Amino acid sequence: MVFSSSNPLLMLIDLQYAIDDPRWGVRNNPQAEEQISKLLNIWREQRLPVLHVKHMSTDPGSPYLPGTDGNDFKAFAAPLAAEWILEKDTNSAFIRTDLDTQLRKQGITEVVIVGVITNNSVEATARMAGNLGYRTVVVSDATYTFNKVDYAGNEHAAEVVHNMALANLNQEYASILTADDIISLL
Repeated sequence: MVFSSSNPLLMLIDLQYAIDDPRWGVRNNPQAEEQISKLLNIWREQRLPVLHVKHMSTDPGSPYLPGTDGNDFKAFAAPLAAEWILEKDTNSAFIRTDLDTQLRKQGITEVVIVGVITNNSVEATARMAGNLGYRTVVVSDATYTFNKVDYAGNEHAAEVVHNMALANLNQEYASILTADDIISLL
């Protein structure tokens, strides 16, 4: 895969302090923040478009609730003044937002997704991006998730949950690449 446009968008999903809340449990990809930072720096150096997706939970018990410290962007992924911020209140960045309209208006056809949670907001957003015709990439080592208990009550390790979410997306909705793969394509 190579980028076919000169303006692939880097989309950072839900990188807010809420994701550090201990109630999430055990996570995978401890190097994800480092990989995200590396990509964000390259996007900024090359003056490519960057979108910070901010989750604005409507659940009163959520660590993502507006007005709480958890709702703030994490320092390493804080938007610069000129960077686009999109607020969402559900898992997909395309639901009840003008994301699709804005991307088309800017001529953006390729979306590179990093952030959290792989099997929730990352997967939901990537599925919709793929369905809407965007060439979508999910960065496997710049996304992460947490252990998850399935419907039968069995707990699955975060790495397994992560890999299943990526498998759900692979080739049908998105390409799955590493941060180094992405860097080699720019």
